[in-house]
Amino acid sequence: MAQYLILIYEDEAGYAAGGEQVYKEVMDAHNRFAEQVGPALLGGNALRETNTATSIRGDVVTDGPFIESKEVLGGYYLVEARDLDHALELAKLCPARFGGVEVRPVMTFE
Repeated sequence: MAQYLILIYEDEAGYAAGGEQVYKEVMDAHNRFAEQVGPALLGGNALRETNTATSIRGDVVTDGPFIESKEVLGGYYLVEARDLDHALELAKLCPARFGGVEVRPVMTFE
């Protein structure tokens, strides 16, 4: 089995405009995702808002994400899957109310 990272890209403005009810709906959707994926789910977390980020490009350190970011990385799941097709099936279950997801294989060193 291989490991894949499901990266969740979101638009923070959608959450800000939606308020507490939208947040609850999204959290409920993520809980359902975890139940659906079951033991294939190895881990994951939401990330704090972009205003808490610090970016480094070369020797330049700035607060917040790069200016050209339109969507922000909102969280991730680490899953175990037979192959990329299986990982994509799992990722299609992942809620991303205001954005989308990206699937990347995890490099392992043995």
